[in-house]
Amino acid sequence: MARVLADGKTKFTILTTKPVNPAAPTATELNAGIDLSCDILTSDFTWTATDSDKIAEKALCDKGNSNAIGAGNYSAGITLWRKYATGGGPDTAAETGWAALLEKGSEVYGYARESDKDSTEAWEAADEIYLGGSVVTDTPQRTDGSGFVKRRIPMEPQRMYDNIVVAAGA
Repeated sequence: MARVLADGKTKFTILTTKPVNPAAPTATELNAGIDLSCDILTSDFTWTATDSDKIAEKALCDKGNSNAIGAGNYSAGITLWRKYATGGGPDTAAETGWAALLEKGSEVYGYARESDKDSTEAWEAADEIYLGGSVVTDTPQRTDGSGFVKRRIPMEPQRMYDNIVVAAGA
C-alpha cells in the first residue's frame, strides 16, 4: 500500500439546499454544489471532529476517573479569497461561495473528501467523505490585511456525519 501526500487532495463542496439524505448525498447533488477547493486557504481550513463531551459518572467503589464519551463536537471555519473583476468591483460570477456564506446565520451543507483523488476531480458514488453536514455561518471576519484580500468565516456545526460515502443515484 502506498501512502498519499495530502497536498491538493482535499475537496470541499457546499450545498445551499439540503440534500435528500444529508448523511449520504449523491454525486449529482455534490457536483451541482459550490466547489470551494481552490478558493479556501489551506493554512486555517477547519473542518474536523474535536474531543467529545466527557461524562464523569462512576460508582462509589471506583477509584480514579472512568469517563464515558458523550455528545460529539466539531470545529468548522474557512477563509475565502475575495475575487475582483478586471477594472474593479467584485467578480460576482466567481464569488458564488462568498455570496452563499457572507450573511451571518446562513445554513449550508458542507462535505469534505480527502483521499488519493485530486481535489479538482468530480465527486463519484462511493467516494469517502471524512466529514459532512450542516453548519451555520457567523459574521465574516477581516484577516490581518497582509497578502490577498480574504475573509475568515467561522461556522457552527449543527448536524455532522463522520466517515460517510457518496451515495449512488441521482
